[in-house]
Amino acid sequence: MNSAVWIWYPGDFEIYHGMKQNFRREERGLGWPAFWKMDDWRKNLRFFRKYELKEAETFTVYGRGVGHVQVDGQKIPIGKEISVSAGTHLIEVFIGSMTGLPCIYVENSAEEGSIYSDSTWGVDDFLEAVPAGTSSLYTRREQDPGEVEYEELLVQPQSVTEKDGGALIDFGRMVDGRPVIVFKDNRDSERAFTILYGESEDEAMDAAFCYYKEENTTADRELRKRAFRFLYLPGIRPGEIEVRAVHQRVPLKVRASFHSDDEMVNRIWEVSEETYKLCSGLFFIDGIKRDRWVWSGDAYQSMMVNPYLYFDREIDKRTSRALRGNTEIRQHINTIVDYTMLWLISIQNEYMMDGDIAYVREMYPKMEAVMDLLFSQTDERGFVKGRERDWIYIDWADIDKDGPISAEQVLLWKCCGVMAYCAGRLADRDGSSVSDDNRSECGQNIAESRKPALGPDGRPLPADHVAPYDAPLPAEERQRLKERAAIYEEKAENLRQAILDYYWDEEKGALIDSFTSGRRNVTRHANIFAALFDFADEEQKKQICWGVLYNENVPQITTPYFKFFELDALGKLGDLDGIWKMLHEYWGGMLERGAVTFWELFDPAEEGRAQYGMYGDPFGKSLCHAWGASPIYLLGRYFLGVRPTSPGYATYEVKPALQYFDKLDCTIPVGKKSVHITLESGELAVSEC
Repeated sequence: MNSAVWIWYPGDFEIYHGMKQNFRREERGLGWPAFWKMDDWRKNLRFFRKYELKEAETFTVYGRGVGHVQVDGQKIPIGKEISVSAGTHLIEVFIGSMTGLPCIYVENSAEEGSIYSDSTWGVDDFLEAVPAGTSSLYTRREQDPGEVEYEELLVQPQSVTEKDGGALIDFGRMVDGRPVIVFKDNRDSERAFTILYGESEDEAMDAAFCYYKEENTTADRELRKRAFRFLYLPGIRPGEIEVRAVHQRVPLKVRASFHSDDEMVNRIWEVSEETYKLCSGLFFIDGIKRDRWVWSGDAYQSMMVNPYLYFDREIDKRTSRALRGNTEIRQHINTIVDYTMLWLISIQNEYMMDGDIAYVREMYPKMEAVMDLLFSQTDERGFVKGRERDWIYIDWADIDKDGPISAEQVLLWKCCGVMAYCAGRLADRDGSSVSDDNRSECGQNIAESRKPALGPDGRPLPADHVAPYDAPLPAEERQRLKERAAIYEEKAENLRQAILDYYWDEEKGALIDSFTSGRRNVTRHANIFAALFDFADEEQKKQICWGVLYNENVPQITTPYFKFFELDALGKLGDLDGIWKMLHEYWGGMLERGAVTFWELFDPAEEGRAQYGMYGDPFGKSLCHAWGASPIYLLGRYFLGVRPTSPGYATYEVKPALQYFDKLDCTIPVGKKSVHITLESGELAVSEC
């Protein structure tokens, strides 16, 4: 049975929708597109596939855009049924769109027919031929890949009460969708009214400062998708209306569960799951109310959570492709140098999750372009520096950012290691481990398929085949990759020595922020990276623990963004007590405040209206923020002890920290399977299911 899907130029779907996502921010009636360079998708394409048919077939090409089909040089309109005889045929589809995503769907009239659209088709932008892009979300002809297809859930309010002469509606949960207001008296159907939205009751009641407000609307108007828990309708009595909300989500399957004898931890997992689900759509976004943008640092952490909840192979890749854009790179991702490096590191994390070498091959040219950009802004010591309009972020903290800073150099060192690893894995692709199931009928290797054949007039002929990204590589390409791996290894070793020479302070037992300022200031950030990414040796890790992580004189991490890296480092170093305490105090503290999702930041000293402010804005804090879901990763990775020991969980480890529990009943994905962990009456059982 054929399995037709929509196809497009690989990466363009993500670039197109990433741009739409980054244009969705709304603040008090103002549109706010993201403040960084966004790559454009391709406007005109040629799709192609050569078939060798044993018998005649009939098919139809559908497309989004304008264009035509060409079979063996004969032009045919899109949408018209086409019959071809047995034999060899080259099918080409030329399609373009100035406003949407050019894409096609090829449907065969017979279930067992050979001609249909899938990833074995090639596509080119009249410069380079590559395998077509696909998504499991777009498999039906009636769909439009240019539009997000949401599942819709009807949400009833938890309460509708009268307050200050209006109706206050509490849905009891965060909604990412649209409210529906119906007047009980049909004569009021055209009555104009105002809706104030809020993640908190205080925000919904504040007409001046609430982020979202709809004025002069009517009951028959369909409202735009927004994030809220509370609604307030000034001047409307609760008895006059019926209220509901339509929550919209991209279908992603939860594959994990967590139950223990610690009810607080159980609740933390549940609220983390709800938070994560809300911030997961086509992409991982930072939060559902304020930015709604795709940030690389936030996405890095969401990708660490993914294996312990969804184990969804596609959302990581969609997010990475959207962040990175096209191969050429002139500005750092989100303008932030460290976010560019975290993006690159995440490629290896993704490979360890699902073992998809084809994805590494697809992204490798973009990874090399990133490294070229980073190396172009290094000094004579090999240290990366920010350029004009670059943002050296790391964290909201008092880091000494004079000259090149150590945290950036540790990340650069890690990137060199990732490049060496990925180049080495690709260099091993001689075809000996590629199964027949993964080979395309298109044949030939990628490098050869990208060399255009020349016609009698010397002009390049259009490609008639293209190999998949997981096809065997030719010897010369494998040799080039081996040489690149050796270069990156050498750069990593040279950089490590330079970092130790200029930043390591033996007396302090730590990396200093800057060697150019003379302050010799120590913060946690570079030292956390050094421990987490194994830059530091075992003796240095011990020094970092006592000289930095357990040193009260070193300023504490104040943002949950970087607290994730610190807790991850503590887990790697074996200090689970510190994580356990943080879970109960920080995330448990939000639960005690009635949180239904986890916040961007929690300060127990802030109470009342003040606890919702951030960035100088009274309601600037996101109350549903992706990095608030990190307990899923921390519990799965360190307290259940599940981790891959080879790419794609071909082998994996399960090592629960039993000292924290009397009972467990948990399931964690491990590739296509799951592992079930139970603890009852001191008996631990681990089984694969």
